[in-house]
Amino acid sequence: MIGEMDADSVVGYFRGKSILITGSTGFLGKVLVEKILRVQPDVKKLYLLIRAPDAESAKLRIQTEIIGREIFHVLKEKHGVQFNNFIEEKICPLVGDIIYENFGLDNVQLEELSKDIDVIVNGAATTNFFERYDVAFDVNVLGVKHVCAFGAKCPKLKMFLHVSTAYVAGEQEGIIPEKPILMGETLRVGTHLDIESELILVKDTMLELKASCSTEKDGRKTMKELGLKRARHFGWPNTYVFTKAMGEMIMGNLPIDFPVVIIRPSIITSTLKEPLPGWMEGIKTIDSVVIGYAKQTLPFFLVDLDLIMDVIPGDMVVNAMMVAMAAHSEDQQYFNDNPPCTGRNGERVRLKKMRFFSTVIWFKLYMAVKYMLPLEMLRLVNIALCGVFSRRYNELSRKFRFMMQLSELYAPYTLFKGCFDDINLDKLRMGMNKDNQNNNGAYYFDFDPKYIDWGDYFYNVHIPGVLKYTRD
Repeated sequence: MIGEMDADSVVGYFRGKSILITGSTGFLGKVLVEKILRVQPDVKKLYLLIRAPDAESAKLRIQTEIIGREIFHVLKEKHGVQFNNFIEEKICPLVGDIIYENFGLDNVQLEELSKDIDVIVNGAATTNFFERYDVAFDVNVLGVKHVCAFGAKCPKLKMFLHVSTAYVAGEQEGIIPEKPILMGETLRVGTHLDIESELILVKDTMLELKASCSTEKDGRKTMKELGLKRARHFGWPNTYVFTKAMGEMIMGNLPIDFPVVIIRPSIITSTLKEPLPGWMEGIKTIDSVVIGYAKQTLPFFLVDLDLIMDVIPGDMVVNAMMVAMAAHSEDQQYFNDNPPCTGRNGERVRLKKMRFFSTVIWFKLYMAVKYMLPLEMLRLVNIALCGVFSRRYNELSRKFRFMMQLSELYAPYTLFKGCFDDINLDKLRMGMNKDNQNNNGAYYFDFDPKYIDWGDYFYNVHIPGVLKYTRD
């Protein structure tokens, strides 16, 4: 069970953490790096895996492709003249690539890094729909395997988040359940996917191209066609989503003993609010259509306007990623984080989990065995010993009666199976102005329960209020 969380607890989760991020030079990676640094300046370190020939080149890529982007202007204004020192302290470039085992790092680097990492975010991917099969396989499949293998070497690792895509589901219709993709599972009936065989196919094809002295252009074309052919054979529309699906299969088949979250965003678009509304870079998916229309070079397009387009702003994806990491690293139930009771010496008492029964019969049977029988035995022993346990017996007897009376009192309501009609109330709601606050916002007349966040209400409003105002 994931407990209720607020913004402060999410931000607090990243305090003092060392985080390895792959894919930081990509659009989503930049948004993530900026957000963490902006909301949690006390993060310990962000290790950014950068493809570069040497450390200086990696630093230069971070300066020009990440820190130098407009998205970091808000952070620069926040830190002023100390911005460069802040970045130097918090960001550590790593020269490496996920397509290699251990990212290509030497043993000393690997050992030092593994000891420090608390969180891994694997955002590295090739997102080209029609990428070369060998390139897409190296990054989206083997790359995932290598990052997971590194995670297994990190003794402090508390969370591994992998960025996938909603379209690993292919072109299914109707409700698509959120479930793991099993090893070998395909979207085309009668086929079975063997990832090892696909790897061999890639290697053999590359050897054939080399043996036939094919040109670079011919080789690129052959590998692109191979990727598309294999994807469609198994039921996926393109090489990108096909290899991302295999990457998920790899994760599900590895001996992993740390918390893992796979996030599957749909089509990612520009930022909605943070840190700059509408920020993006490069032409992404649907943007080609927008630009084509604006330039009047695309007079028609294949689309069903009655369907809902699945797009999501980049900052919302990053928000979901950060909340997911904080939430799945450990359970956060209200009473475990905010114990309301203290013992006789003022120490906090960890409450036991409440048990629930759905029928009166089972409740009474449980109470009889668990409480009534022991209570009756205590009563007889107390009589035999001339009232030695009278005080204990009376105390337990009162507790038992209280539990039974309270349960019987609320049973007609807690076990109520009816559903109240609210047509008249709904008519009244519809008769109200949508903006039903007074001019200065001092009061309002909203009474639509559909907009209540019940988890937030009970955990952050009702329960704390009960504990505060009934303490005496």
